[in-house]
Amino acid sequence: MRDILLIGLYSLVAGAVVGLAGAAVMRLVRGRSITVHVCVLLAVTVAAVVAGVATVAQAMFLSGHDLQVVLVTVAASAVVSLTLGVVFGRRLASAAMWAAQARENERRMEAGRRELVAWVSHDLRTPLAGLRAMAEALQDGIVADPAGVADYHARIRAETDRMSGLVDDLFELSRIHAGALRLIPTDLPLGDVVSDAVAGVAPLAMDRGITVEAAQSGWPVVTGGAAELNRIVNNLLTNALRYTPAHGTIRIEAGREPREIWLSVSDTCGGIPEEDLPRVFDVAFRGTRARTPDGAGGGGLGLAIVRGLVEAHGGQVRARNIGGGCQFEVRLPA
Repeated sequence: MRDILLIGLYSLVAGAVVGLAGAAVMRLVRGRSITVHVCVLLAVTVAAVVAGVATVAQAMFLSGHDLQVVLVTVAASAVVSLTLGVVFGRRLASAAMWAAQARENERRMEAGRRELVAWVSHDLRTPLAGLRAMAEALQDGIVADPAGVADYHARIRAETDRMSGLVDDLFELSRIHAGALRLIPTDLPLGDVVSDAVAGVAPLAMDRGITVEAAQSGWPVVTGGAAELNRIVNNLLTNALRYTPAHGTIRIEAGREPREIWLSVSDTCGGIPEEDLPRVFDVAFRGTRARTPDGAGGGGLGLAIVRGLVEAHGGQVRARNIGGGCQFEVRLPA
C-alpha cells in the first residue's frame, strides 16, 4: 500500500510541475486561436503523463527497455491526441466564429427592426397629420375656393400615394424575410426592363434636369421573375435619382459574362461615406445629410428590397464609390 501511495505522490508532483509550466504557456498564447489552445492543452496533458511515468520509472528502478516501451506507447497516444486536437480544434474554432457572426447579424437585424419601426412611425405620423388637417379644413369650409380645394385634393392624393408605396415596400420586405417570395422564372430582355424603368422616372428626372443615359443595344437576356426584376431596376433608379443633385447624370449599363449577367447604375451623387458603404442595404438605412442634397429621403426600404430580391435570384449586389459618385452593381447567374 505504501508503494502505491509513493507512486501516486511522485506522479502528482511531476504532473503538477508540468501543469504549472503549461499554465504559463497558456498565458503566453491567450491571444491565439482556439485550435492553438486545444493543441497546447493536449500537449500539456501528454507531457504530464510522460513526466509522471518517467518519475515513477526512476523511483522504481525500471530497466531502460521497460521505460522505452512505456514512453513509445505514450508517444503513440500523444500523436493520436494531438491529431484529434487539431481536427476538432479547427471545427470548434469555425463553430465559434460562426456563432459570433450569427449573434452579430442577429443584433444588427434587431437594431434594424427597431430603427424601421421608428422610421415607419415617423413617416406615417407626419402625412397622416397633414391629411387630417387638410380634410378638416375642407370639411369646415376653411378652404372653399375652387383653386384651393383642387390644391388640397392634389396634396391628399400625393400623400396617399406615398403612404401606399410605403405599405407596399413593407409588404414586399415581409415576404422576402418570411421566405414567402415565389419566383416564376421567365426569359426577359434586360433592355426592355431598363427601358420601362427609365420611362417611369423620366418626368422627375426632367423636372430636376438630371440626364439618364442607357445604351440603345447590346442588352443581354436574363432569367428571373418579371415583377421582381422590374422592382430591382426601379428601386436602383429611384435611389440614384433621389440622391443625384440637379443637372447630374445617371448611367445604366449591363453585360454578360460566361457565368453571370451584370447590371450597374452609376450616378453623380458625390459618393457615399466609407463608413456607410457596408450599411446601405440595411433596413431603414437612409444615409447621411451630406448625401441627401435636397433633404429628400425614402422609407429606407428600397435598397433592402433590392438585396432581398437579388439574393432570391441567387445573385449578389454591391455598392462602391467611383469618381464623383457611386455605383450599384447587380450580378445574377447567367
